[in-house]
Amino acid sequence: MSEKSKALFLRRRQRVRAKLRRVANNRPRLSVFRSSKHIYAQIIDDAAGHTLAAASSLDSALKTSLESGADVTAAGAVGKLVAERAKAAGIERVVFDRGAYLFHGRVKALADAARESGLVF
Repeated sequence: MSEKSKALFLRRRQRVRAKLRRVANNRPRLSVFRSSKHIYAQIIDDAAGHTLAAASSLDSALKTSLESGADVTAAGAVGKLVAERAKAAGIERVVFDRGAYLFHGRVKALADAARESGLVF
């Protein structure tokens, strides 16, 4: 990634996070990170500064059942798993932090699966 595109990526991520802070109303943040091989999701309490629930395509429960950690089915499985772990921790309402990623493909699949599993955002 060139320096210019990296700078634009970081600006876009900061812009999204700034908007989330305005609308969060003390709700935890469902943050998504995708790499070329895996996808990760975590629910973060920004006030306390710690992670409340997390899931990724590297989890032992998912890794054996997935063909690849970098496709839409893996993202859906991670979204479902993070929603289940959030509900177990007593979290039902979150704000969705897509980072600097566009809301389509794997990011959208993760969000849709989390919504179907009971998270509200």
